[in-house]
Amino acid sequence: MSGFRRRRLGLVVAAFLLQTAVLSAALPGSDDAPGQPSPSLAGQLLVAAPSMGDPRFERAVVLIVKHDSGGAIGIVVNKPIGEQSLADVLKAVGEQGSGVSGSVRLFSGGPVQPEVGFVVHSSEYRRQETVAITDRLATTSSVAILRDIGAGKGPAKALVAFGYAGWGPGQLEREMDARAWATAEADPALVFDEDRDKVWDVAWERRTQHS
Repeated sequence: MSGFRRRRLGLVVAAFLLQTAVLSAALPGSDDAPGQPSPSLAGQLLVAAPSMGDPRFERAVVLIVKHDSGGAIGIVVNKPIGEQSLADVLKAVGEQGSGVSGSVRLFSGGPVQPEVGFVVHSSEYRRQETVAITDRLATTSSVAILRDIGAGKGPAKALVAFGYAGWGPGQLEREMDARAWATAEADPALVFDEDRDKVWDVAWERRTQHS
C-alpha cells in the first residue's frame, strides 16, 4: 500500500474516535435556532431531488444521524470510493493487522470534515461508543469495531464512511421547503445491500415527501 494511501487511511480510522464529539459539537448551538423546530428527520433517508442544484449531492442518499433545533448531520451511503482490506486499515493506524480477514467498503460520507470517519452498522452490535440511529441502524466510534469485523465478531452489516453532510439551524428545513430533498424509510437492506448504483433510484421510488 502506498505511503499516501496509508496516511489517508490512518486519518480516516483514527478519526473514528472523534465521532461522538462531532455528533454533539459539530453543529451550531441551538441558541441560534429559529422558533420551533420541525419534526426530527433523524433515522430517515434524505433523497436528493432530480433538480438538486448542488453537484456534491447529485443523486445522493443521506442517512440522517442527528436533527434538532441546532441543525442536522447525515452520512451519504451511496457514494463508494473503493474497498480496502481490514488488515491494511489497521496497519495504517499502527494496529496489528494479524488475525483479521476480509475487507471494508469505503464511502464518501459528505463534504464536511473528510478526515472524520464513521462506521454505520446493523444494530445487533453494540459497544460503549455505539450511538443508535434507529432500532435497526447504529454507528460506532471505535477502531475496535474494525478488529471485531475482521475477527468475525462484528455487526452483520457495516459500511465505513469519511466526511459527513451538515446543516445549520433551520437550513435543512428550508431545503425541504424548496423541495431539494425527499424522505424515505431507512431500510437496512437499502443502506447496506442494494447495488450502490441503484440506491438512489430505489429510494426515490419509495419517497414519502414528493418534490
